[in-house]
Amino acid sequence: MNRRQFLIGSAGLAAASLTGCELNWLTQLKKEYPNVLMLIVDDLNDWIGPLGGHASTKTPNIDRLANVGTVFTNAHAPAPLCGPSRASIMTGLAPSTTGIYGHVEDNDIKSANDKANQSIFLSEYFSQHGYYTAAVGKVFHKRVADASFDKYGGRAKGFGPYPPERMKWHDPRTNTDWGAFPDTDEQMPDFESAQWLAEQLGEDYDKPFFMVGGFLRPHVPWHVPKKWFDMHPIEGIELPPYFKGDLNDVPEIAKAVTELPMMPTTEWAIENDEWKNMIQAYLASISFVDSCIGTVLDALENSQYAENTAVVLWGDHGYQLGEKSKFAKMALWERATRTPLIIKPPKSSTKQVSNRPVSLLDLYPTLIKICGLPENPLNEGQDLSPLLRKPDAQWEHAAVTTYGPNNHAIRTDRYRYIRYEDGTEELYDHENDENEWNNVATLDKYQAIKKRLIGFLPKENAEWSAVSDYSGNPYFSELTKKALMKE
Repeated sequence: MNRRQFLIGSAGLAAASLTGCELNWLTQLKKEYPNVLMLIVDDLNDWIGPLGGHASTKTPNIDRLANVGTVFTNAHAPAPLCGPSRASIMTGLAPSTTGIYGHVEDNDIKSANDKANQSIFLSEYFSQHGYYTAAVGKVFHKRVADASFDKYGGRAKGFGPYPPERMKWHDPRTNTDWGAFPDTDEQMPDFESAQWLAEQLGEDYDKPFFMVGGFLRPHVPWHVPKKWFDMHPIEGIELPPYFKGDLNDVPEIAKAVTELPMMPTTEWAIENDEWKNMIQAYLASISFVDSCIGTVLDALENSQYAENTAVVLWGDHGYQLGEKSKFAKMALWERATRTPLIIKPPKSSTKQVSNRPVSLLDLYPTLIKICGLPENPLNEGQDLSPLLRKPDAQWEHAAVTTYGPNNHAIRTDRYRYIRYEDGTEELYDHENDENEWNNVATLDKYQAIKKRLIGFLPKENAEWSAVSDYSGNPYFSELTKKALMKE
């Protein structure tokens, strides 16, 4: 048994039975193993400073984290929906393995199927290897699974606070709405979560910690205090690229899986002169949550843990703000899958940028690797440590996003290939078409490339689990019903 294994094993002893010698082992464990601070931002696309997604973005705190860590510019979610994406990240298993394609109750994740039942949540894995674990806010789909953390700081229900009446969008099937509300930051749940994390970072721990903060904004409704709107004057707002005939060359199933009757369309936003207001509200929400992240980063920098803590920031998927006529995630196109990923290893302050295609599924194996913990053989993601050492290292992997059984997007350095359950396809060449306006899947010159990309498709496509549901559109409602009937 090597020294690290010895330390890990010693940490599992109950505190009540610790001898003086064993307490010394825990002290050594604390010194030897780095802490982890993981910050999750709901519905955050690439509109942050380090990714340059929008000219009006103001994210000074995310920027300063990027200045001391590795920014992954081509990172993608396992699913373009928070429930399955977060379940995948926390279990280390792809949606096509667990059958979790829609939303899922936090405590139902491991009952999705046999492989999900074998999984060990990321927080549990750290706990099993001697770490103290703590979390606040939205970590899984709603909160956290029971007993998955040693301490949980809670989460306010929903995505409020909400104004007395809706401001702009009145469909009760969605939280989508926008406008300045409430009056102060202190009324926002994310403000409270940031304060809670700051307090935890001021405590003294006898073990290394794995600490997670799940922030709600910029998830709809795009309500934050007026001062954040004022940071983004409406007259300076630039609109995203938009092509009215964008969907003319995509398969019918692509339109079916992205049909969202409860959400505003770009055409509606243009006709009602609301598009710039919606962009402003999203940017304001990002700037607000950036300030909350700043509170946490300040607390870490002023703590005894500043040097020996890995910091990770990620969004659970992307978000379309008018592209392809959508104001939503729930699609296999670039805007819905691409999301921020920044990793600052412990005892490191090197600014780096990696353009390699990576998945948030890669977080689990990467974090336990950089903390010196043994591999979890169940993990399906790739360890990103080689890219943390050398951002432009040879990388033979692709990022895979799944949206329903047998519906997958494959993202490489240059291409996005989408294959639907009926066999229809989309292919986009990002070197010539960054907006994905031209589906070139049928062109002869791309057939060899397409054949290579097909090799990245998941070999396993689990049935839709009965514990997973999504009623956002008729296509997924029907799949949910069928899964329940089979139970």
